[in-house]
Amino acid sequence: MFEFLFKRPGDKPGDKPAADGAGAGAQAEPAAPASASQRALQAERLSHIQGDEGAAAEFILQCEFSELRLTAAEFIHRPDLLERVHTAMRNTDRRVAKLMQSRLDAYRHHEAELRRAQAAVEQAQAMVQDELLTPNHVADLDRRWSVITAPELDGTYQAARAALGQRLEAQVGLQRAMIDRLAALRRLPLESLPANELAARLEALAREQAEALRAPERASLPKGLVAEFGLEHQKLLASLHAIEAGQAAQAAREAFLAEQQGKPVAELQPDALRREWNRLPALPAGGAAGAAGDASSALQRRFDELLASLPQPEPRKPKEPKEPREPKPARPAQEGSRPDDARQDGTRQRGADQQFIDNMDAMEAALQQGSLGTAAELDKALKEAREKDHGHGVRLTTQQADRLAHLRAELKRLSDWARWGGNVSREELIKNVEALPTQNLAMSELAKKVGSMRDRWKALDSLSGAAPKSLWERFDAACTTAYAPAAAHFKHLADERHGNAARGEKLVEEARNEIARLQSGEADWKHVAGTVQRLRLAWSHLGAIDRKEKKRLDGLFTDALNVLQAPLEQQRKTEMAKREEIIEQAAAIDPHDRHAIDTMRALQQRWQEQARALPLERKAEQALWQRFRAVCDGVFQRRKETMHEADIERRAHEAAKEAISARLEAAAPDVTAATAGKLLRDAAAEWQAIGPVPRAHEARVEKRYHAAVAAVQQQLDQARRAAGMAQAGLVRDKLRLVQELEGAVAAPDSPQDTDWEARWRALPAPDAELERVLRARFDAALGALQAGREAYAQLLERNRAPLLHDLLRMEIGAGIDSGPEFARERLKLQVEVLQSSLKSGQKGSGGKAEQGGPAAQLRALCATPALVDARTASRIDQLVLRLGREAK
Repeated sequence: MFEFLFKRPGDKPGDKPAADGAGAGAQAEPAAPASASQRALQAERLSHIQGDEGAAAEFILQCEFSELRLTAAEFIHRPDLLERVHTAMRNTDRRVAKLMQSRLDAYRHHEAELRRAQAAVEQAQAMVQDELLTPNHVADLDRRWSVITAPELDGTYQAARAALGQRLEAQVGLQRAMIDRLAALRRLPLESLPANELAARLEALAREQAEALRAPERASLPKGLVAEFGLEHQKLLASLHAIEAGQAAQAAREAFLAEQQGKPVAELQPDALRREWNRLPALPAGGAAGAAGDASSALQRRFDELLASLPQPEPRKPKEPKEPREPKPARPAQEGSRPDDARQDGTRQRGADQQFIDNMDAMEAALQQGSLGTAAELDKALKEAREKDHGHGVRLTTQQADRLAHLRAELKRLSDWARWGGNVSREELIKNVEALPTQNLAMSELAKKVGSMRDRWKALDSLSGAAPKSLWERFDAACTTAYAPAAAHFKHLADERHGNAARGEKLVEEARNEIARLQSGEADWKHVAGTVQRLRLAWSHLGAIDRKEKKRLDGLFTDALNVLQAPLEQQRKTEMAKREEIIEQAAAIDPHDRHAIDTMRALQQRWQEQARALPLERKAEQALWQRFRAVCDGVFQRRKETMHEADIERRAHEAAKEAISARLEAAAPDVTAATAGKLLRDAAAEWQAIGPVPRAHEARVEKRYHAAVAAVQQQLDQARRAAGMAQAGLVRDKLRLVQELEGAVAAPDSPQDTDWEARWRALPAPDAELERVLRARFDAALGALQAGREAYAQLLERNRAPLLHDLLRMEIGAGIDSGPEFARERLKLQVEVLQSSLKSGQKGSGGKAEQGGPAAQLRALCATPALVDARTASRIDQLVLRLGREAK
């Protein structure tokens, strides 16, 4: 069964407005087409922008539609335009402002990265040109670049970094070669090389060292290794010169021995040989290690054998002295004489003991080495030994006496030379001391220099004897003059130490005053922490203090600071516990909670307030802050991941909703009344089951869906309206047949041969209910036509006026114009309908005929038998068609 819905004429475009003003709402309808046309014009203008950022910015500032503004905002990337649009849209369009802000932030971040990258590149290029390059500087540069994102400058940086890598590799090679060269230099003394090969190796190593010191990366060579190489090289050169001198002396002595051995024995004189042998270059000491020492011992043995092979003169018998006295020395003993020579003088003369001979050997060795002090001490011991021996009647052999006299003569000669050389050295020492004030040395170095000069003067006294008084006075005056700036400097340092001690006393007093304020409750913890830190810093910068005073002040300051530190540390432990609690609360935040950001900001605010109230130790503060920041970053990262997942889910929801809209759009042209309901219900259920879509696309997705639903609904309304019109046409046709039959009943002269039943059957049947009502009215008229025409005609005539009244009421309710001839009756009836509505509280036009709704009114109209004229029939047809067109 069809139900009919009638609306006011103003509800649809094109309907004629009712006379009573029921269609006043139609006056607002032209705004929608005007807005749509304006939107279309601006959309057309947007399509012609084609990436022009300036035009896009102007469009955004002038456009009234947010979706078009957002689309145009996608074209803008220039910073000045981004700033301009952001400023204009900040309080107007949040989506556009947010997009502009995000791009501005990205641009500023990129610019900051470029600046950092440029600074790193400039630093790398400066390091390439720097003479002294260290690996830790390159490592710091790599750490800086690792957190920078700047593809534009990556090539430039990599080129500079490659140059730095080459320099570092060159430095490593140079340092490794230096270590190997020093190791090779140290191995040379252990290889026992010949002098020529040792000289070649030393020259090669020196050449390599000189090339290394001229290399571009010479600054990277360790100065200690360079100095050590120089010292080792000098030592080896000295030993090489000693070896060469020893070889030359050995060759000279071998040639001398060969020459003397070739002469007749009669021409050889022992004393002359000894003198010639001593004039030859000295051989290495007998205790020298290696082949050189063995060769010199062999030469000495050959010379002794040569002397032993010569005939020895008869020694003179010394007179027996009445008192022990030192015998008159004979000719100086020749070098190479041995204690065994004394036994060749016969058994009448007794030689010295072994201790005396050992002292003579030691004195000879000391003279050969230039140790005059040792030689003088040994000479003194020999004198004491002879005096002791003389007391017991011990005599020296001729060779021993000659040797001792020779040694003493050599000691005197060397002592004279040493005395002369000592005076020369003292003169040089005085010149050096007098030149010290002009060298601008540091005070400590100047003091060391003066001290070393005085030590050298004392050493000269021990080596070359006492200096003349005039030289000593000159030296002492020069040292005093040179040391005067250092003395003044050290006096200034002493004054500074006294001043530092006074400042230390003040710091201790300040700490004690702070303790008193803390115990009285006047000082807050932040002030106490700042005071402790300031006092520690001031104490660390206090400067030098005398050791005894420093120890005392350190004890006082430490005790006072401990008194301040103990309650401060306890309070800091409490604060650390609070910070730990904040960290735990931050870690417990659910990133999916909509209030997570606000909660995190509140915790950060609490952290800042507590940090301002009492700062912790820097290390502890940094550790806790890093943990709190890591927790915050974790929450934000999880929230970001959640938002990303939610964004992916919203995009999936968007695709699903777009599919529903597309399905509705595709089904709209072919929808029928049978399929439309299920289609719309299924679409609505699916739409409600799908979650939210991205906020930026929500309006567009909703708009498309509602447009698709409206299209389906419009198609369904059109189908229903067409069906209603068809039903109304069927009702109108049958109602006309019934009216024609009733007119025939009321007209006595109507033809009797009309087959009304056939005409009824020829018309299609309308709705079953209306078919039943019209059939009953048709059967009543058809029965009256056969019998009882007058009575039925009277009934038809009586129903004419009620029918006109009900018809006028229905026309008012349907918004149909009744014509000017019924204006008075219509106005009167409208007043009655209004009064009835006010009394009954209903919004309808009221009345008995309207209580059942439009369908009941139509059935009542069809069920009322009444005579109608042409005008009334036309009005009834119009009413039936209107109700059919508004059918639902």
